[in-house]
Amino acid sequence: MQTTEFLEQLIANLAFNEQGLIPAIVQDSRTQQVLMMAWMNSDSIQQTLDQGETVFWSRSRQELWHKGATSGNVQHVIEIRVDCDGDTLLILVDPAGPACHTGQTSCFYRNASEFANGNQHDR
Repeated sequence: MQTTEFLEQLIANLAFNEQGLIPAIVQDSRTQQVLMMAWMNSDSIQQTLDQGETVFWSRSRQELWHKGATSGNVQHVIEIRVDCDGDTLLILVDPAGPACHTGQTSCFYRNASEFANGNQHDR
């Protein structure tokens, strides 16, 4: 758990977009595989730091989303990094299962050719 002062300083120095969101890239800390991208707001960052597991902001549902809360595929946070502009987070995790809702290890399992040829919706 981080101190309130640390959280306030972190939030103050991040460059959130107009909706108060920042993109977060999630990467497996052991394999370095990029697992997913999701959005975070100040509340989800605070909960992620407090819980030690990833919590994101769902733009479609307009609510906080604890990754793996229903599937069990939680992501244990190892480290959070901030890019040079302060407008993107990189979250290194120890995943407890697949990151993608399709059951794939990573949400980035299709190449652009497959996507362009109609394999667009595996939902």
